[in-house]
Amino acid sequence: MKSIKTLTTLSLVVCFAFVGCKKDKNPPTVTVTGANPMSIEIGGTYTELGATAANPDGTSATVTTSGSVSSTTTSGTHTITYSAENEYGTGTATRTVNIVVGQGTYVSAFDLTSDCGAIEFPMNAAQEGVALSTADSLMFDNFFNLVGGTAVATINASSITFPSQTITTAAGDIVFDGAGTMNGTGTEMTVTFNYDSTDLLFGGAVGSCTATMTKP
Repeated sequence: MKSIKTLTTLSLVVCFAFVGCKKDKNPPTVTVTGANPMSIEIGGTYTELGATAANPDGTSATVTTSGSVSSTTTSGTHTITYSAENEYGTGTATRTVNIVVGQGTYVSAFDLTSDCGAIEFPMNAAQEGVALSTADSLMFDNFFNLVGGTAVATINASSITFPSQTITTAAGDIVFDGAGTMNGTGTEMTVTFNYDSTDLLFGGAVGSCTATMTKP
């Protein structure tokens, strides 16, 4: 009976020792330093913050970095990979860097071209995008030629949305909405508008048209 207990005890000791050894036989753990994912507005600067790595026994390991943010002039996604190795293998971690179009890019004057009718939907050829308090909102003042008005849009990545809104002018109301896209550099927006301008005194209509706003 004593021999069985002794064997059982030895087996447990061997088992725990094996588990302990197995636990230590792992590659380093790599931890990314700073924000991950990271977002940078077009034209901004990417600063490499690196990563740290630790072996199972707590000692540090050397980190190798691969990949880079080659440019911040166009929206897109970049991946930085960090790796560290020891005798048991290689540990890795990645950082995602998103180059995004933000208010700093699209708050600007724009030149407008469109196939919109000068009476039905008389958009001003000169548009001015003004930032609102929320990071994804933009206001266009003097939106319509002659009759003026202010239009509001929301921007989400490359998508632009003009929610349904009414501009009241001395000549009557214009009801409209719109949706479109922005290019990768934040310098051009193309939007298709749906409108009802039948309330205008000088003759409106119900229809749709497409306008392109370009930074000069």
